[in-house]
Amino acid sequence: MSQAVFLIDPAVMATVALNLVAAFIVAMAWTPLLTNFLYRNRVGKRLRQHGIDGKETPIFSKLHADKAGTPVMGGLLFWVTTAVFTLAFNLDRGETYLPLAALLIGGIVGGVDDIMNVLGKGSNGGGLRFLHKMSILSAFAAVSAWWFTAKLGFSTLWVPTVGALELGWFYPVLFAGLVLFVGFSLNQTDGLDGLAGGVSLFAFGAYTFIAIVRDQPSLAVFCATIAGSLLAFLWFNIHPARFFMGDTGSMALGFTLAVVAFLTDTAVLLPLILFIPFVEGISTIIQITSKKLFKRKVFRVAPIHHHFEAVGWPEARVTMRFWILQAIGASAGLALALVR
Repeated sequence: MSQAVFLIDPAVMATVALNLVAAFIVAMAWTPLLTNFLYRNRVGKRLRQHGIDGKETPIFSKLHADKAGTPVMGGLLFWVTTAVFTLAFNLDRGETYLPLAALLIGGIVGGVDDIMNVLGKGSNGGGLRFLHKMSILSAFAAVSAWWFTAKLGFSTLWVPTVGALELGWFYPVLFAGLVLFVGFSLNQTDGLDGLAGGVSLFAFGAYTFIAIVRDQPSLAVFCATIAGSLLAFLWFNIHPARFFMGDTGSMALGFTLAVVAFLTDTAVLLPLILFIPFVEGISTIIQITSKKLFKRKVFRVAPIHHHFEAVGWPEARVTMRFWILQAIGASAGLALALVR
């Protein structure tokens, strides 16, 4: 294993820390405006009665009956705060243009889905159909892959202890596939109070430090800004949640994390840095595949956090234990990212 010396500029660290604190304070300050708007306009969530495979979900509906009507679209708190901070203070063509675009596109598309859910429009009155969501995700993934390869010239994948591997034509395929999967997986992770927000906080914390040591200060500040605003969101989202992030939050986080992974050349570490979302996404795929091919379920409910609820774990226990596993995975990914 090669050794490397990382020189971290104290000024960069100070800027990163100050932006995290400032984002937290600003997000906390405008939360009353957001919550008052959501409650006053009854922007409440309609519980889904059907899974992404179109089948009824009686176990899920029973477990979460008390959550019906809780305001959704709380994800506006962190992605709007981050977007404003970035546009005002941290625009950088090479480091923040793309993740900012991912944040905005994910937030807007997810917001449309949330509004359709509130209005009872779309698939069974629950928003965009799964295939429509995946089509939008696929379009964004394809455009992003083209931009990274054609405009930015990316074609290699860094692997710890090995170095850069030239992927050629396979690079945009891998990029699009991972963006698609991460967006889907973050969306699946958003199902318990505080779960997706806490998981994403650990991931952005890891990427903040990775960007610092890889001399990407603007990207580090961007990640720290999201982390700070996520802390404010979690203040109100921990059990019992005052509001949910909704698709406007989960899709914004998923798109952004995938883009940040490629910008820092750590895409190979995503299964660790995003350990819980990967497990969540894979559990859903396994469940759908098993039901389609073998007419039986592997889990009582998918994604897997609902399975643990169904076998008797309290919601807060599932969330906290998943946070712990995510912290371990993100730490392992961070450690490997520093290997040269």
